[in-house]
Amino acid sequence: MDEQWSFVGSKKNKRWLWYAWEPRFKRIIAHAFGRRTDATLKKLLKLLKPYRFKFFCTDQWQSYAKYLPEERHIIGKRFTQRIERQNLNFRTRLKRLCRRSICFSRSGEVHDKVIGEFIYREHYQLF
Repeated sequence: MDEQWSFVGSKKNKRWLWYAWEPRFKRIIAHAFGRRTDATLKKLLKLLKPYRFKFFCTDQWQSYAKYLPEERHIIGKRFTQRIERQNLNFRTRLKRLCRRSICFSRSGEVHDKVIGEFIYREHYQLF
């Protein structure tokens, strides 16, 4: 699981994309938008309830330690290489996620819909 920030209007108005990556299928299996708070993590975890995971790989952000089972939670960069690569792919293909860009959203609703539609087409749609 990882999170990635972007902004709406100005860099003071940060928006976070949270998502869960399944390495075997190289797909995003769930995503959520919001602030970098426990509430947004809970929203993502609610979407992940139907799945059974052997372990979760995350960074050292304290909310992960609070809400993920300790025995199945791996903290560090060892297994997060592919999800970090996915972050780079997002920033390359979606200019709204670039930190230095003239392309940005003016409303949170449009921002979430554009990124959500991209994720839907690239990761959720079955051919």
